[in-house]
Amino acid sequence: MSLPAPLAAGVAPSPSPSESTTPVVPSLQDAQESATNAASWIEENWSTWLAIGLRVVLILVIATVLRVIVLRALTKLVDRMSRTAEAVDGTALGGLLVNAERRRQRSQAIGSVLRSVASFMILGTAALMVLSAFQINLAPLLASAGVAGVAIGFGARNLVTDFLSGVFMILEDQYGVGDTIDAGVASGEVIEVGLRVTKLRGDHGEIWYVRNGEVKRIGNLSQGWATAGVDVTVRSSENLDRVKETIEAVAEQMAKDEPWNERLWGPIEVLGLDSVLLDSMVVRVSAKTMPGKATSVERELRWRIKRAFDEAGIRIMGGPEPAPEDDPAPDPTATVAAPSAFANTESAQTKAASPIPPSRPARK
Repeated sequence: MSLPAPLAAGVAPSPSPSESTTPVVPSLQDAQESATNAASWIEENWSTWLAIGLRVVLILVIATVLRVIVLRALTKLVDRMSRTAEAVDGTALGGLLVNAERRRQRSQAIGSVLRSVASFMILGTAALMVLSAFQINLAPLLASAGVAGVAIGFGARNLVTDFLSGVFMILEDQYGVGDTIDAGVASGEVIEVGLRVTKLRGDHGEIWYVRNGEVKRIGNLSQGWATAGVDVTVRSSENLDRVKETIEAVAEQMAKDEPWNERLWGPIEVLGLDSVLLDSMVVRVSAKTMPGKATSVERELRWRIKRAFDEAGIRIMGGPEPAPEDDPAPDPTATVAAPSAFANTESAQTKAASPIPPSRPARK
């Protein structure tokens, strides 16, 4: 009988699965070797880990201190802008420039934007420096952040456009609270300025919410100065020198009365004839006024010119027709008809047209 090859070669057969195996217990010598290896590894690398830890702590401390300093500086800047607005509020300079509420909202918006940008830049730079201290490759992270930023930019481009437009609008001081503006899509008085939306109060009391990114042009009617223009239409037969003298007298008196002496920033000027027609003439009157007060000045100027014309006897176009100065007495015979042949009872025409009298019966 021949034996199998493994047995013939002297190789022990592998135990069957049914046979139990005894676990190998590490000896005390193996534990000592592992502890020795760990201690030696820590001894070799403790200086590197300590340097990394100190670098991370230093980065965090510098970032925290820098952020606190920058935020305090921005807060003081905003407070100084607010105090400047409160100082000029109620004075002539404050009324001519901007009101306190507009300056306050503008300073708060600028301060909020600057604080957010400063915190993002400081903390973001510190986070990247900490990761770099741990010898982490930042190239994949920066590439992923760039791709994510591009995707978010395309998805929220309208929001980004509104935000950036609001930031530049506030920095350039294009308009503020209390200004009357024409934004193209809507017009009215500004009641709130935000980084994304501007709120306007319309002429009829409605509130318009205008996205800053949709505004292509801004017409600010409250900055600088305004022009009040009045067209006076008189009859072509009026004396122009007399009309001009009357308007100049009204303008001189109005410039002395309150509150028009403060609202008028220049003399009221008679510019001359704007148009000449067969039955009328248009005289143009203009004045430089305080911003936003042109309408009230125009109404008051029309009121005073009309009263002055009535007192001076100057007729405006569209008034009642004047009565003729030399009205001749009416002719009493104008309504009497010409004499007729039938008026004479003895005329042949009257006898021919007279009815034939009835015949009387003969008497017996």
